[in-house]
Amino acid sequence: FHPPPADPPEEQIDDVTAQHFRALLDLNLVGYFLMAKSALPSLRETRGNIINISSLVGIIGQRQAVPYVATKGAVTAMTKAMAVDESRYGVRVNSISPGNIWTPMWAEAAGQTASPGATLLGRMGTAEECALAAIYLAAEGTFCTGIDLLLSGGAELAYGPKS
Repeated sequence: FHPPPADPPEEQIDDVTAQHFRALLDLNLVGYFLMAKSALPSLRETRGNIINISSLVGIIGQRQAVPYVATKGAVTAMTKAMAVDESRYGVRVNSISPGNIWTPMWAEAAGQTASPGATLLGRMGTAEECALAAIYLAAEGTFCTGIDLLLSGGAELAYGPKS
């Protein structure tokens, strides 16, 4: 078994098999569900919190990426449902939806992308900025639950004209 890549390749829905779709669901959704299920007994005792990583495209969509977009949107929806259920135990549940974050994988693909830095800030985000967002939600955002923090540099704003 080879799990599908975390970043979506372009694929027409006609070419996506149910097996591929299920594998991506396992990777991008069921894994988060099982981790939460395993951690919640302890988190309920400590009033801890869960931070799921979704994706900006789970909210705004992306062409030729139906399976990936669907699984990431499901992570965001699951986060909100868990936040409602776990609030009675004092457990906060949030998610982060990064847009384009500069990673080694992006370094390889950047030459093939028309405008990888197409954000209002004119650049891609960094892994360090993702870590800082998670630290904020875990330690300082104590009144945040059920939110999906867009870490996108404003890429979703005026999205249509930029693409």
